[in-house]
Amino acid sequence: MVTRKRLRSILTALGLYVMAALLIGYFGVNAFSGNHGLKAKQDIDQQIAALSTELTRLQVERGQWQRRIALLKADRLDPDMLDERARALLDYTHPNDLTLMLDGPRPAPDRRP
Repeated sequence: MVTRKRLRSILTALGLYVMAALLIGYFGVNAFSGNHGLKAKQDIDQQIAALSTELTRLQVERGQWQRRIALLKADRLDPDMLDERARALLDYTHPNDLTLMLDGPRPAPDRRP
């Protein structure tokens, strides 16, 4: 009888330790790989870095477009910019312009033995 009580108390203590270890392991795994864990934080940091570089690139591109648009406004029209846009839209060249006609890519010659 005493042996069964002692065995039961040992098994109960061992069961509680195993349950506590499993619970700690579960929370440890989720702290690393869960939706809000360390791995998710690293992924978010990488996305932030990539989006920051894209943002700076787009800000530079937007600044370039704003400068070009400012040159086409009616209050301070740049004649060179107007001439460039008109030629591009109308497919027009000035009589004194030099026009180069380029052939398309040529096929590679056959090399037969």
